[in-house]
Amino acid sequence: MKNYKYIALFLLSLGFVSCEESNDFEAIAEETPEVVELNTNGLDFSNYVSIGASFTAGFTDGALFIGAQENSFPNILAGKFGTEFNQPLMSDNIGGFVLNGNVVQAPRLIFNGSAPQRLPATPTTVLGARASGTSFNNYGIPGAKSFHLTFPGYGALNPYFGRMASSATATVLGDAAAQNPTFFTLSEVGGNDVLGFATNGGFNPATGTDAIYQSDNTVSPAAYGANDITNTDVFASIFSGMVTQLTASGAKGVVATVPDITLLPFFNTVPNDALELDAATAASLTGFFQAVSGIFIQGAIGQGVPPAQAQALGAQYALTFTEGKNRWVIDVPVTQTNPLGFRQMTEDELLVLTIDQGALAQGYGSVALTPAVLQVLGKLQAGAQITPQEGGMVLAAVNGIDDKDALDTDELASLKSATDAYNATIKAIASSNNNVALVDLNEILEEAAMGIQFDGYTMTTSLVTGGLVSLDGIHLTPRGYALMANKILAAMDAKFGSNFTTATDGLAKAGDFPTNFSPMLR
Repeated sequence: MKNYKYIALFLLSLGFVSCEESNDFEAIAEETPEVVELNTNGLDFSNYVSIGASFTAGFTDGALFIGAQENSFPNILAGKFGTEFNQPLMSDNIGGFVLNGNVVQAPRLIFNGSAPQRLPATPTTVLGARASGTSFNNYGIPGAKSFHLTFPGYGALNPYFGRMASSATATVLGDAAAQNPTFFTLSEVGGNDVLGFATNGGFNPATGTDAIYQSDNTVSPAAYGANDITNTDVFASIFSGMVTQLTASGAKGVVATVPDITLLPFFNTVPNDALELDAATAASLTGFFQAVSGIFIQGAIGQGVPPAQAQALGAQYALTFTEGKNRWVIDVPVTQTNPLGFRQMTEDELLVLTIDQGALAQGYGSVALTPAVLQVLGKLQAGAQITPQEGGMVLAAVNGIDDKDALDTDELASLKSATDAYNATIKAIASSNNNVALVDLNEILEEAAMGIQFDGYTMTTSLVTGGLVSLDGIHLTPRGYALMANKILAAMDAKFGSNFTTATDGLAKAGDFPTNFSPMLR
């Protein structure tokens, strides 16, 4: 107890001493950040109009809805410009369309804790009903290809433009130009010209045939298949004409390159080497494909093909598998050099996000080793001759990845060739026009594939966790659109001498924009 008493007396004496001292301390001055006034250097934002496709509309999580539109990059830009910006808002935060009580376009995606799924709700936006308002600034039309933007009557073909078209024969460009824009953005034009080809694995479901990279510029786009790649001369003519019309009265604007869409998670989430095998199964499959090679060689020689040629062609079917991860077997068009129509995927080839994961787990992309097939393989290993029917049964056991679910080497080359040509046109037009700035979305996406900094966040192209790309694997998150808006502002500073990148609150802040929406948002 004595110790506590002395301690108390000591503390009390300190208190008395402190009362004799002055309690006046010099105040610490708070540092206030220097305010940098915005200097637009004469840019006129009094009537800003945006033209493009789904990115311009604010499409995210597989749908268009109010929350997405409010976070579209044009709406973010308009906020920085301090100008009014009218959008053809959807009726809800569910997304999708309904007609006569039936859902005709699905709601937005949500994350259920393990995978993206559609929001279990019924849309309230009626297909064919006009959007509220008579004058709009955002002409971002989901699904629009370059030539659609100048196509009279496109509102009858695209419900998003149908909600805002000024007449039955209106064009997107015509309606946008009628707003007499003083400033414009022309973004991701050309993206949909290759996207349908890519997301469908270079396949056209409407016809059941391969989609085409249109090489003849005399073919009218009206004759194109739904997923054909637009001819590069056609694109150049359309894009050049759009820029000419928009700048004819002195308006300034920003154009954007087409990103390499194969960098998006839609094409990189499902690995092409996920065929996991134990040692015994690997050995069985290797034996199977050696037998397939033998069946082919036997049949080819039987049809009069010289033995050396038959051996050379047949060798491509003697696939070797190892324990662990292996690449899937893919169906390919039957040609003289690949008459059986399948092979193993190569390292660079890609699978689409929409591939049936359950089917993959059950051996899709591999081989169905049924007892009957194994019996035929046993006969082959014993050196016995097999019937054509038995050989056909073995070949039919190859369950390759469908053409629509994969991008093979040739298809990837077509995508790259077209995208490069579109971007060459866009860059040439921007460099030759003093009224046009260029933002390189392709360069930004390449950087994001490795990780791109946005304020205190590192954003990547990983699905769900990357923060840049939404749950559909193609379109951006609101935070991604904010980053895109900042890149556009930076391009404007570089071309027109404005100072958005250094002005106080001149740029969008990452923390102000979400990377996902709550399932409760309706």
